[in-house]
Amino acid sequence: MRLYIAEKPSMGAEIAKCLTGPVQRKDGYLITKDGIVTWAFGHILRQAEPEEYNAKYKNWKAEDLPIIPKQWKMIIDESCKKQFGIIKNLIDKADEIVHAGDPDREGQLLIDEVLDYLNCQKPVKRILLNALDEESIKKANKDLRDNRDFLNLKKSALARARADWLIGMNLSRAYTLAARRAGKKGVFAVGRVKTPTLALVVRRERELKDFKPVDYFTIKAIFANENGEFSATWKPKDTQAGLDFENRLIDENIAKALIGKFAQKTEAGKITAYQKAQKKEAQRLPFSLSSLQVLAGKKYGYDPQLVLDTAQKLYEKKLTTYPRSDCEYLPQSQFSDAKIILQNLYNINEKQLANWAKKCDLKTKSRAWNDKKITAHHAIIPTKVKVNLMSLTTEERNIYFLIAQAYIAQFYPVHIYDQTKISIEYMQELFVTSGRVVKQMGWKELYVQNNKEKSLNEDDKKEDNEEKEEQNSLPLMKKGDEVEYVKGEYDKKSTKPPTRFTSSTLLAGMKDIHKYVKDVEVKKKLKDIYGIGTEATRATIIEDLVKRNFLQLEGKKKYLVPTQSAYILIDALPDEMTYPDSTAVWEDCLHSLSEGQGTIEEFLAKQAEFTQNLCIKATKTVLVQEHEYKCPRCNQGILVKRKGKNGEFWGCSNFPNCRMTCNDVDGKPDIEKTKFNFNNYRQMSYNNSDKNYIKSGQNEIFQQDNQLISAWDLIARENTKKMNFAPKEKFSAMPIEKNKNTKATSKYLCTRCKEGNLRRIRGKNGWFWACSNYPHCTATYDDNNGIPVI
Repeated sequence: MRLYIAEKPSMGAEIAKCLTGPVQRKDGYLITKDGIVTWAFGHILRQAEPEEYNAKYKNWKAEDLPIIPKQWKMIIDESCKKQFGIIKNLIDKADEIVHAGDPDREGQLLIDEVLDYLNCQKPVKRILLNALDEESIKKANKDLRDNRDFLNLKKSALARARADWLIGMNLSRAYTLAARRAGKKGVFAVGRVKTPTLALVVRRERELKDFKPVDYFTIKAIFANENGEFSATWKPKDTQAGLDFENRLIDENIAKALIGKFAQKTEAGKITAYQKAQKKEAQRLPFSLSSLQVLAGKKYGYDPQLVLDTAQKLYEKKLTTYPRSDCEYLPQSQFSDAKIILQNLYNINEKQLANWAKKCDLKTKSRAWNDKKITAHHAIIPTKVKVNLMSLTTEERNIYFLIAQAYIAQFYPVHIYDQTKISIEYMQELFVTSGRVVKQMGWKELYVQNNKEKSLNEDDKKEDNEEKEEQNSLPLMKKGDEVEYVKGEYDKKSTKPPTRFTSSTLLAGMKDIHKYVKDVEVKKKLKDIYGIGTEATRATIIEDLVKRNFLQLEGKKKYLVPTQSAYILIDALPDEMTYPDSTAVWEDCLHSLSEGQGTIEEFLAKQAEFTQNLCIKATKTVLVQEHEYKCPRCNQGILVKRKGKNGEFWGCSNFPNCRMTCNDVDGKPDIEKTKFNFNNYRQMSYNNSDKNYIKSGQNEIFQQDNQLISAWDLIARENTKKMNFAPKEKFSAMPIEKNKNTKATSKYLCTRCKEGNLRRIRGKNGWFWACSNYPHCTATYDDNNGIPVI
């Protein structure tokens, strides 16, 4: 008996329809003459939580980090136990299994992990379903592949899932604990992809706040020759006075002087360079999910998750192919389908699509048809199923329109134009201009906007202006021709701030992550890879940042604006987590794993080392906001205003680990008066005849009876009472008791506070080592034959 295991019920139903009937519906599966079809509900197994490895992890403690499982555990999701039992029973009865997960990394894993969990040793085939129409399913069912061919894809997905667990579980705990030490509430979630994505928005917002517009001046001149006039722009020399660091002229007086100089017309201008070349622009590629999300965001204002959900609905209605594709190319074998697809679009009840489809040339074969670029899936295109646009929602119609438009473009000729670039020398100054003459509109006929949209963002406006300059009409000229200066003028402009991210532009940033990478060599390496995140997860990541209140949506365009929590988290984290360099390199490693390069063990070992290093950094992190005061003693907490018996005072949020206190002066902590160096404290001399102060080197800390004193001062005062001091006798702020259960030593420095010495103590369970700086430092260490295990 053959058993098909689909990723979800809807896919299972479509597969069953294409098998030999009749179809018998049972609880959790369908029976056909060709086999049984069952399904999962996405991931029906989940990774175990830390406390499911060890109950002690239920309480979050810094000393438990990092948590790195020796044997990874999977748990049956509570809501899927019944369906899991059905799948298990069917696998036991099956002779052969067909893996029918989605044709991507995650789809491969979620069925494979069930088979691995059950230790399934039966033969497994793989069906790749890029579309759910009957013809596509039947065609794929005749071309089943061995599931072992996709082992590397599963390893890549498994490595990604475990790396996300290591980073998410450990660093979320580490930085949440750091936040608690600073008196902050809530969970500070850290993610391998989520956090550098959030950091992009935080840095962009700070660029906006720090932005100061710069006024600069451009000069344009009109020149003429015997064939007509044309406009050219002045280009300053590097040695020109009045330029800023970006070679912009910022001195208006110099601009005026140059215009005056040019108006003298003491000599003719000369064409020093004339370049004319024919350019060809190939057809735009069909859509991957990301490119569809970006264009739909610009054109319709749709957020990425809405685009994914809509594309998924079109896929389930059999109107378009698999939506979570990261590929923009098409297999050669599907070229023969074009005739039917274009005929359907010609007969569609949509005027523009019908007109465009009518002009298609089936002899044209664009660069999109390339088997070498195809992996488990291909670009998103229309299927051969006829569509009634009126039966679709507005969002579905719009997304289908974009997908169909890009497909039609593959059967239009390339865009051809002549590009001319001209340099003019006039009065020892350089002017340049360019022009473009369209010879063949080609596929761009589908994308010409007769009416420019009113609301263009800054990037669109910049591109629009550049396009206008390129399309200048130029008279016939050649190198060496003389031209006459007609007139000139200067124009005052201001630099523009960067625009805030929207969900669509942030998603584009995640895909083109090399633009935001600091390391130059890494930037070059990452230019041609897939960015951070996957096609299916990027929209979810952005949506989750909004749900967790790290980002807020503002304005009609729904700009993404970071909240205070976002600033706190990003400021606390090291560059390794806030810049995308590491994450992008990991994505490259995961891609390499899917192609059989490297091992999952090597990848996860590096992830574990990376996690451990960042957990150590977290213990030294202080999450201090503006107008907050970092504790000068433990350097981990912040000073919080409190009320005591004698009035208001300030205490450390890291209590009881740190008992720092100081007086309140006009609503602020009197840090300077209370602050002292502990190492100096150990060298303090105490004059028993003067109880009003303790003297330490050149610093005096006065202790008036009517004032609050710090907890450390109290400890020192109590210690002096217990010890028989002779005048100027030295003492330690935390004396080491000399009894049979304690052995003093000054050989080992405490690695936590780096202030106290370690002492050997006999406890209930034997000898151990503790810091002499207790209770300020509560560090303890195991004993190994009289030596502390540090």
